[in-house]
Amino acid sequence: MALVLHMLMLLFCARSSVSQDLLRPTVDIMAELAKLKNMEEKIQNLENTLNKVLSENEALKRSQYMLEMLQNGKEAQKVAFSAGLLASGSGHTGPADSDKTLVYKKVFTNIGNAYDPDTGIFTASVHGVYYFRFYAHSQAGIKMAVSLYKNGLLQCSVFSVNPSFNGNASNDVVLTLEPGDVVYTKLWKNSRVFDDEASYTSFSGFLIFPLQLK
Repeated sequence: MALVLHMLMLLFCARSSVSQDLLRPTVDIMAELAKLKNMEEKIQNLENTLNKVLSENEALKRSQYMLEMLQNGKEAQKVAFSAGLLASGSGHTGPADSDKTLVYKKVFTNIGNAYDPDTGIFTASVHGVYYFRFYAHSQAGIKMAVSLYKNGLLQCSVFSVNPSFNGNASNDVVLTLEPGDVVYTKLWKNSRVFDDEASYTSFSGFLIFPLQLK
């Protein structure tokens, strides 16, 4: 910017000098014409240089803008989360009279903020291929059943109708998601899951790689 202002001042001073010379009472016309021609050439050179500087400045701004867009795009593609069911303490969740969305409160990581700990719902922000895994803990003699859903459609489940011992069940799935697609787990009606500080019941997922929108 300082260079541009300096060039503009030179142009202004050059034109002022030519105007003052032509207004003198006694003027050598040929000499003044030669001086004027020389001055006009200098002015033209200054204008060309100024235009070049302005053009390079615009090109630099475009390059910086494209770099920022690229960096922002890379940040948007970083998506990963992991959460345990209970934020603290221990106990059962369920049973209920209908299927219930599990809300995992103990957030271990939530890069990209795609998982909502208030609703238990993961919302895809990037079109791509994702991996999800969930664990559910059952205690002896208690029915446990949990399913994973994508946009309201059942994808996979874990189930234990009347276990003899305490135990964990897990399942995982790879899904192709578009921005706005949602993934969550539901506890079946009339069933229960157990959790404590060890986070036996949990939900995790991450973006494997992005895909271009069709």
